[in-house]
Amino acid sequence: MFSNILTIDDYNFEGKTAIVRIDINSPMDPKTGKILDDRRFLSHRDTLKELVEKGAKVVLIAHQGRPGDADFTTLERHAEFLEKIIGSRVKYVDSIFSSYVINEIKNMRNGDVILLENVRFYSEEVLNRPPDAQAKTFLVKKLKSMADVYVDDAFATAHRSQPSMVGFPLVLDAVAGRLMEKELKAIWNIMQHPEKPVAFILGGTKADDSIRAAKLALENGTDYILTGGVVGNIFLAAKGYRIGEPSIEFIRGKKMVDQIDIAKSLLGDYEDRILLPEDLALDSHGERMEIPVSELPKNYRIADIGEKTIARFAEIINKC
Repeated sequence: MFSNILTIDDYNFEGKTAIVRIDINSPMDPKTGKILDDRRFLSHRDTLKELVEKGAKVVLIAHQGRPGDADFTTLERHAEFLEKIIGSRVKYVDSIFSSYVINEIKNMRNGDVILLENVRFYSEEVLNRPPDAQAKTFLVKKLKSMADVYVDDAFATAHRSQPSMVGFPLVLDAVAGRLMEKELKAIWNIMQHPEKPVAFILGGTKADDSIRAAKLALENGTDYILTGGVVGNIFLAAKGYRIGEPSIEFIRGKKMVDQIDIAKSLLGDYEDRILLPEDLALDSHGERMEIPVSELPKNYRIADIGEKTIARFAEIINKC
């Protein structure tokens, strides 16, 4: 698997300009804009510190949120946050490929780091198309002449065929960052030496991606799919539960109502392997209120799985 995948070890970065795709898309407080979770920033620390130490000129590309979402915003705070994580100055540049960006890149010195504006502000970035088409986008055409190498460290975004992910490797030397390398090795080891049983834990708000992953996992013999978050809510709705207006409205807002029918089909084929929450935590005016699913619907947002579900899932995880 790794014979054709180059890593940071395979390139001399001294004095070279590296476009580095990272994924620092993180939960943010909608009122204050405060970043609430540093885990994705920390996951890139080794890659970025190493590139700085090797004397690269590091041009970071990243995103935050999706167009129309409450957390779709600039990356100014992300630059400040990242600076603390890696211990080097990270200059925020509030543009993506303008003449201002070109001049900033031209003026970089070895070891400098800049973070470009939220790449999803650029409309073509949100289109999933084949790599050869993405290599012809304005983003790639404008920045490729300013760079020597592309470093992909955005494992969490690797499933997306977008310009910043798949366009640059066709026009620049390309290597995997340390996070990407680590995750690929972990997947390879699992594929080469699978240990049964296998469980997937799927939650969060990107339910369409998670349900697609669940389908593939089940088709390939995964023993358990443990569901929570919006994924769990969609499967509960597919099972026939009325999950309450606040939660179904959130699914509508994310344009994922169609996922309920997909989840229903998966339950028809694999119901014994898809585990739904048996109790839930609701957000009752800022307080956690737990109920069994049999007491649905309630006019409160479903915020989490409940204690009994946690215990049940923990037993399964401990078997794996």
